[in-house]
This record gives sequence, C-alpha cells and structure tokens, in this order.
Amino acid sequence: MKTLQKTLLALATGSLLTVSAQAAIGYGNGYTGQPYAGVKVGQFDLDENGADDPTAYGVYGGYNFDPNFGMEVEYVGSDDADYYNGDIDAKTYGAYGTYRYAFPNTGLYAKGKLGLAKTEVEGNYLDENSDRNTISRDDTSIAGGVGLGYAVNPDFSVEAEYDMLGSDADLMTVGAQLKF
Repeated sequence: MKTLQKTLLALATGSLLTVSAQAAIGYGNGYTGQPYAGVKVGQFDLDENGADDPTAYGVYGGYNFDPNFGMEVEYVGSDDADYYNGDIDAKTYGAYGTYRYAFPNTGLYAKGKLGLAKTEVEGNYLDENSDRNTISRDDTSIAGGVGLGYAVNPDFSVEAEYDMLGSDADLMTVGAQLKF
C-alpha cells in the first residue's frame, strides 16, 4: 500500500477512535451512544468490460453517537464472477461517518454515509492466444452511500444500500443489523 494511502487510513481510524471515546462520555441529553453490528449481501457493479457482476458478502459495525450521527466500518468481499475465459473478484474495506433521518412514527429511516474506502479488484483470463493474463486494481478513495432502513424493533433493523466506491466499483446490498 502506498504511503499516502496508509497515512489517510491511519488518520481516518484515529479520528474515528477519538470521536468514539468522546461520545462514550455522553452529551448530557440522556443518549450515550449505541454500538451495532450487521451482515449484508448484494452485488458489485465493476467497471470492467467483459466481467459479470460478482455477488458480494460483508460484515459491518458501527456506533451511533446520537440518534442521527455515527460512524461505521465495513468489509465486503465477493465470490468469483465470469470474466472472459477466467474469473474476477472484488473486495472493499471502508470507514464512514453516517447520518440517519428517522421518519416519524413509521420505523423507516434514510441513511447517508461518507468516508474512505479501499477497493481491490483481481482477475485472470485467457486471451485469444490462450495466454493467461491478470488484472489487479487497488484504489483508495473518498466513497459514500445512501440507503433506506426499517427498524423492526429497537434492537434490530434491515437496510438496503447503494454505495459508490470511487471510480472502479459500486455496490448494492441488503442487510440486517443488531444494536447492543
């Protein structure tokens, strides 16, 4: 990983940990924060000619500092998808600030997130001469997403999300999360 990418990820992680520690103190309004963890499944949309879109599987966790603002980290990987006479897969790691807007008296909420994501795409294939070729892309960039969720009860929610992971990939997922 390049030095700039390492520095950006270290700064983002340090900032999130600092904010998490401050939020644990409480804001004096009775809300002291709420951690959560979840799983998601969906599909990558890769900007690679000749590639099928791989199925995505992921885990994520976060912390709501108050009912609206929070932070979230995630890992999403994929299975192998067809790519010419070979296969391709993707994975992404992300750290985001989040905002949720709860629609009154419905259990529905809208979610937005913005942060950094590292996306890796790898594939191999045979060309017309039966020579084996590989592709490998590694991109760290500003990423974001929008989603819609439903709180089944105070501790369990389901969400649908669309994430933009920079110039190489997008991600569409549905998932479930448990609040602690």
